Amino acid sequence: MDLAHLAAGIGAGLTVIGGGLGIGKLASSAMDATGRQPEAAGAIRTSMIIAAALIEGISFFGLVICILLALKA
Repeated sequence: MDLAHLAAGIGAGLTVIGGGLGIGKLASSAMDATGRQPEAAGAIRTSMIIAAALIEGISFFGLVICILLALKA
């Protein structure tokens, strides 16, 4: 039972780290693209926001799964 809580905590931590790294890489690439083509900044920003929302959604889903596993045990 204690190991289930530990596994859920580790899983939640990995989910947050993965989401943060994904959004950081996304933002870095978007800023680079905006610097190369400033006239396309609006389209790049829109694409970046949509992709960031998808990454956050997947991270939130992973956190919910970890919480459910911790509460089930």
